[in-house]
Order: sequence, then structure tokens, then C-alpha cells
Amino acid sequence: MPNIHVALIHYPVVNKSGDVIASAVTNLDLHDISRAAKTYGVKTFYVVTPLKDQITLANRIIDHWTRGAGARYNPIRCKALELIQIKQTIAEVASHIHHSEHSYPKTVVTCAKKYPSSISFEKMRGLLAGENPFLLAFGTAWGLAEETITAADYILEPVVGNTNYNHLSVRSAAAIILDRLIGTKI
Repeated sequence: MPNIHVALIHYPVVNKSGDVIASAVTNLDLHDISRAAKTYGVKTFYVVTPLKDQITLANRIIDHWTRGAGARYNPIRCKALELIQIKQTIAEVASHIHHSEHSYPKTVVTCAKKYPSSISFEKMRGLLAGENPFLLAFGTAWGLAEETITAADYILEPVVGNTNYNHLSVRSAAAIILDRLIGTKI
């Protein structure tokens, strides 16, 4: 099982105009990505936002499904949402992984556009076979800020369909990418 952690980044991300912003936490992202993460054996699902109101919102959702009525109603969903850790920065995520793994993670960012240094899913899958921790980062809004992309150890190739349309929800992209990287090959 690969030593992989996932982060959903809400800051720094870009808006439609390319401005660096902080985006809103959504209920659907928390539910769907945590369920995909649990299905594929991800160790931790980090939600990264510096905004206090968004941290409060995320914690209310998580508490409902892990400690409140939602936990009693749907214990299977509870197990998935228990993977979530809220952090304010990507550096805080890396430090948290270092503390638990005794090693800083290699960062892998996702992007809808291909970079000259993009790594293929197949090559990344091979790198994940080792024991070292990896942090797979997904951007919300219109994607990760350029500073985050260029600071990463690896830029994963984009998910490409069979049309020119390329604007997947982060939930869909996360599920596809997790399957390509750590899913069972049939």
C-alpha cells in the first residue's frame, strides 16, 4: 500500500481571472474526496484553508458525520470523514506528515494543463511503490497557484478525456487520479 496523503488546497488557488484567492470549503468535496481516499487507502485527507469561517464550517460538517447524528446514521461515511485533518497552510501539512512519518513528504501537484516537467501516471505509480511519504495536492477554484505548482517535487500529468473539454470537478479528478495511481489493475 503506498504511503500517500491527499490535500485539498483552498489557498493559494486562482480564480477564473488568474488572481490568487482563497476558495470556499464545500460539503460535497469533503464527503466525496474522503470516501475516495478511504476506498484507496490514503492515510490522511487534509483540507487546507487559512480562513477561520471555513475552518469552522469544515469542522461542523466533520463533527456531524464523525461524532454527531450523522455518525450514528451512517457509520460507513463516518469512517471516511475521520481521515480529514484541517490545516491552515501546505507547510503545516508537510510538518504534520513529518511528525507522524518521521520524513517530509514528496509533494505531487495536480493541474489541468501539461507542464514540460509533468510526470506520467505510470511513472508516478512506480515512485509510490516505495516507503517514502507522498502528498498529493489538489486545487480548488480554477486550480493551484503557480507558486505551489513550481514548488512541488512533481507535477502530475493532467487527466485528459477524449474531447477538448477539460474542466473536471476536483471531486471527479481526485477519484480518477487515485484510481490511476493506486487502484488495482485488472
